[in-house]
Amino acid sequence: MSRIAIMAAMQEELRALLALMPDEHKQVLGGREFWLGHLHGHEVVLVLSRIGKVAAATTASLLAARFEPSELLFVGVAGGLGPAVKVGDVVVAEDLLQHDLDASPLFPRHEVPLYGRSRFVSDAGMNRRLAAAVQAVLAEAPRHLGASAVAEFGLGAPTLHRGLIVSGDRFVASGAESAALRAELPDALAVEMEGAAVAQVCHDLSLPCAVMRTVSDRADDSAHVDFNAFIREVASAYSAAVVAAYLG
Repeated sequence: MSRIAIMAAMQEELRALLALMPDEHKQVLGGREFWLGHLHGHEVVLVLSRIGKVAAATTASLLAARFEPSELLFVGVAGGLGPAVKVGDVVVAEDLLQHDLDASPLFPRHEVPLYGRSRFVSDAGMNRRLAAAVQAVLAEAPRHLGASAVAEFGLGAPTLHRGLIVSGDRFVASGAESAALRAELPDALAVEMEGAAVAQVCHDLSLPCAVMRTVSDRADDSAHVDFNAFIREVASAYSAAVVAAYLG
């Protein structure tokens, strides 16, 4: 049986997924806790990515080398950048880019040295399955989240977006930073701190990967959402429900 790897960006999301595993057991490697077992009838390994590109890349490398998964699914939260991307929406990455990588003038800005590219694509087949799972969950958001959470965070009608997610070792939380990213990368839908690094590792190892991000804020100084409550009541619930639908 093939093993599916699931990386979670936040502890609450990992905890929500672990609660659904009947037989999880832990292995420690490189200071990371890897949880092996079964989820919805599939053999899985779960791990917390840790924050930032280096930590996430290290986690993905250890995960791939030690546990040899057939695919890697990353779930987490992000700040919205695209004009139509609102809090409570979900973004599935078609490709990923490091917005803070700049080896110019030796290489063009954002291009990863010696790769000849700035963007790493996620797996098309995984994306189709993941998008279908997200759409099914969002169509019944009140059932998965509860009416109180929908009302508290003003989620309205959450939407699926597919496209570019950008990553960097900087927490983007000001209007000026968001505006600069939108001007430089106008097709970017969301910004976070790990996905592009994980996608590069998966590219190197020929490991199919997909990245899903729940939008927790607009990556600017106008956000008024209780971040910890959003992770607990919205993002972790989405992650658990989407993974269940994805695994089918």
